[in-house]
Amino acid sequence: MKKIYIINLFCVFLCTSTFTHAQETDKAAFDLSKNLTIYHNILKELNLLYVDSLDNEKLINKGIESMLEELDPYTIYLNEKDMVDFKTQTTGEYGGIGTLIGKRDEHVFISQVYEGLPADKAGLKAGDKIISINGENTVGMDMQEATDIMKGRPNTSFTMTVERPYSDQKVQTFTIHREKIQLDCVPYDTLLNNNVGYLLFTNFTNKAEQRVKETVKKLKKEGATSLIIDLRGNPGGLLDQAVKVVNLFIPKNETVVATKGRISQWDRSYQTTKNALDEEIPIVILINRGSASASEIVAGTIQDLDRGVIMGTHSFGKGLVQTTREVGYNSKLKVTTSKYYIPSGRCIQALDYTHRNDDGSVGHIPDSLISAYKTRNGRTVYDGGGIMPDIKVESEDFSNLTKQLSRTYQIFDFATWYANTQPKPSSLVTVDDNLFEKFVSFVDTSDFDYESESYSMLKKLKEAVAKEKHEHAPDLSAVETLLKPKLNTDLWLYKDEIEDLIEFEINKRFFYQKGGYAQAVHTDETVEEAVELLNDGEKYKGMLDGTIPVDSSIKQKQEKDD
Repeated sequence: MKKIYIINLFCVFLCTSTFTHAQETDKAAFDLSKNLTIYHNILKELNLLYVDSLDNEKLINKGIESMLEELDPYTIYLNEKDMVDFKTQTTGEYGGIGTLIGKRDEHVFISQVYEGLPADKAGLKAGDKIISINGENTVGMDMQEATDIMKGRPNTSFTMTVERPYSDQKVQTFTIHREKIQLDCVPYDTLLNNNVGYLLFTNFTNKAEQRVKETVKKLKKEGATSLIIDLRGNPGGLLDQAVKVVNLFIPKNETVVATKGRISQWDRSYQTTKNALDEEIPIVILINRGSASASEIVAGTIQDLDRGVIMGTHSFGKGLVQTTREVGYNSKLKVTTSKYYIPSGRCIQALDYTHRNDDGSVGHIPDSLISAYKTRNGRTVYDGGGIMPDIKVESEDFSNLTKQLSRTYQIFDFATWYANTQPKPSSLVTVDDNLFEKFVSFVDTSDFDYESESYSMLKKLKEAVAKEKHEHAPDLSAVETLLKPKLNTDLWLYKDEIEDLIEFEINKRFFYQKGGYAQAVHTDETVEEAVELLNDGEKYKGMLDGTIPVDSSIKQKQEKDD
């Protein structure tokens, strides 16, 4: 009797649960239908009655954007125009001319020209101010408008008139033929210290694994016995390419990442499917807060499986999977459907959107959102906000003067002057005292207005003291005299960091991207530390097997708890 009662009770519970679930489903469907009807009726009434004519597409797009802003930052609507950029991100290909552009005052200008691509073939240079495109005056034109004109179908052409500063022939007109542009996701590699291979990996396009594989083989042939893979600033890309890149260094049948979401049938586990290219070569992976998504999967998996050492600063913290759905008229919805989980079981997503930096990367992570996990060798790693490096290396912050020089284009303009007045050198340019003196004179004769951080703060203090009518307000004048910036003196004071930026910019002009990277990598403190670690086999091995503790900065959560 008791058994029958329990069975009956269970049946009642099951029926009630099913009925309740059905009710909830029906209510959700009704609410959706009701609100869509209201939305449609409001638009209809606005079109009928509103005092001015309406741009329905603009209104609806704004409504969609506002709706999606209520969700996570990565669920987005891609209209017909957006799809061009979406294709570029996933394939690395577009019809264009191979430049980067910027805007100063009312003018669009060329900020970088890529070697061997249409803009370079036509004769455009970094620093050229764009006056017109196809005869259309570009004054006041924004960068997106200019980009839309320059991009287009391959094998079509357009004209561009530019003003070239510091040149005998100031105004020049070029005919530029668009081509299919393939962005290289490994734009630079080199051999450091005769035995450490370095490769810069900028994006997970559909050829990422192929390019990394080719580059690793090339570096090993040149004598590399260890590798630095630089993922700093790499925003991610295609998931399958992340798995394939990991497979270059991890053997067959290892789980790289699992995705789990609301629809359990869509949950997947991604494993390595081939024999590794090299299971033994020592690896250091460099990350920073610009390393996101697929970059974090690669770095996190290598860390969880104790296959390499992670160095730099914590990564962005994007561990959400987006599925792209057709929504009609060549538009798509990129919707978050699941989360990434790497081999230790941790999720790299920073779910707390309230503690983010201005660029969207992870800021302060509350302790309540951090959990500990173990790598294959038993090392402790944490979730809660991206990948924490095994060795934390913070890049030195630039002085206020250097930031202002960069922000006001003083360094960029000096490089333009140098490139347009000097013959091409046979090797990378190094800034000596003579060239730096020319830079000092260049800045001195410009309209550069410089205030040190301390002087700016003193001015604010003077204003506050004057407002309060403090009796010692006049005494601050003496301090003001002492703190007043001396531009020439300060330029020489910060010469080391300024000259690095000058060298980077000048070498990009003469030797394109590779010239800039070649100069930068040899003055990069994080790269130097990575080389040092890779040349200390005992320390490298000890970090991976747990006998040598990781950087104390990684233990910050434990120290806080203590």
